[in-house]
Amino acid sequence: MIVVTGATGNVGRPLVRALVEAGEQVTAVSRRISARDVPAGTRHHQADLTDPERLAPALDGAKALFLLTSGEFLASGGDLTAVLDAVRGSGIRRVVLLSSQGVGTGDHPPVLEDAVKASGLEWTMLRPGGFHSNALQWADMIRARREVAAPFGDVGLPTVDPADIAEVAAQALREPGHDGEVYELTGPAPVSPRQQTAAIEAALGEAVRFVELTRAEARERMLGFMPEPVVESTLDMLGAPSDALRRVSPDVERVLGRPARSFAEWAGRSVGAFK
Repeated sequence: MIVVTGATGNVGRPLVRALVEAGEQVTAVSRRISARDVPAGTRHHQADLTDPERLAPALDGAKALFLLTSGEFLASGGDLTAVLDAVRGSGIRRVVLLSSQGVGTGDHPPVLEDAVKASGLEWTMLRPGGFHSNALQWADMIRARREVAAPFGDVGLPTVDPADIAEVAAQALREPGHDGEVYELTGPAPVSPRQQTAAIEAALGEAVRFVELTRAEARERMLGFMPEPVVESTLDMLGAPSDALRRVSPDVERVLGRPARSFAEWAGRSVGAFK
């Protein structure tokens, strides 16, 4: 049995599917989940990591755990050590943590990784950069007026397909040889917002206009759903990314034996969201 937390998200959903297709028994865990959210016959469990006691029943009989914490977990006082105590007490020996590229570059604190490393469990860290699927934030404006509005139109970052993250996670959960590994997960090449818009335009077969926002305009929009310090640091990384953030990592291909999927491939697969 493999337990997947965050099972209804951009990574968790394809991970559950990949594990089931590989013949694994899976327990899918999320704060809001039903049988409609998982493949037929897959066990599901509603729980929040801020309440390890509610998570405990999902862990019974499992051999490995995919650990994904929401952005609100630490903000709400979540205690990952308590979660890991419950994991260790259940008999699980292997944890795969969805961390972030920012930990490796020093832009994000290593609190979650440090807790996992101190747990005494076998571990693998996944450090993805930005997701291709972040472009879904443009879906409403593309559907309404065939337009994308974003800052830093020609600054490229090697965003990664969530499906690639899921496949790497599935390998680390199922196969030996990944203990103590830290995988930096990126796409095959940097892609800018203007290039992403062009890829969506090609997938749609209809013109999509790109409108470049100033930093101030982007900041005002982002303050509607992000705390100010996070907005500023995010804009810094998007507008003037370090060489480390721009770097294309070979780790997806190293683990999966094939190149990482491009943004254009993701756009073609996801075009329905923009119609």
